[in-house]
Amino acid sequence: MSGVGEGLGRIEVRLKWDPSPWGERPRHLDIIAATYADSDRYGWPVYVVHYDSRSPDGTITMPRHSTTGQGFGFVEVMVLEFDRLASAYGRVVVGVAIHQDDGPRTFGDIRNAGVLVVEKYTELLKDDFTRVAGAHAATIAEFVRDASGRWRMHALIRGHDSDPAAFIAEMGRAHDQMGDE
Repeated sequence: MSGVGEGLGRIEVRLKWDPSPWGERPRHLDIIAATYADSDRYGWPVYVVHYDSRSPDGTITMPRHSTTGQGFGFVEVMVLEFDRLASAYGRVVVGVAIHQDDGPRTFGDIRNAGVLVVEKYTELLKDDFTRVAGAHAATIAEFVRDASGRWRMHALIRGHDSDPAAFIAEMGRAHDQMGDE
């Protein structure tokens, strides 16, 4: 869970990976965020944000996107502005999916992959996907608005065997509804 005080404000989710080996098609990873209504936190997402979209109110955006990785650190960034997110929303789940255009790929196939979640200069989560090496997608974190209206983060590293489209549908399911993926 995140720290105490005023809750979360502006968060960045950063993603890195190395380019594919010479002669192979590019490996393509994407950060995905699903936003849920406060009245139905485990139902269907109200909206989803990924590389070619943003939230309707501009509070969740993708200022940096990569289709190949670059090997130069964090090349994809999603910004979530919880201090501006409407009170109608009570939960946001963030994950990473690997495009499966060139046959099945897992995190174990992606060199130097990693995710970092920060608020200003504070590192909230850092992971290299080792524990989900056999997965095609993974949830990263769950952000929940508490009773006082403050946003808190829970690390939620959980692998999924689905393609990006199916992952979006299942990434926000309640923990007790999920098997050990």
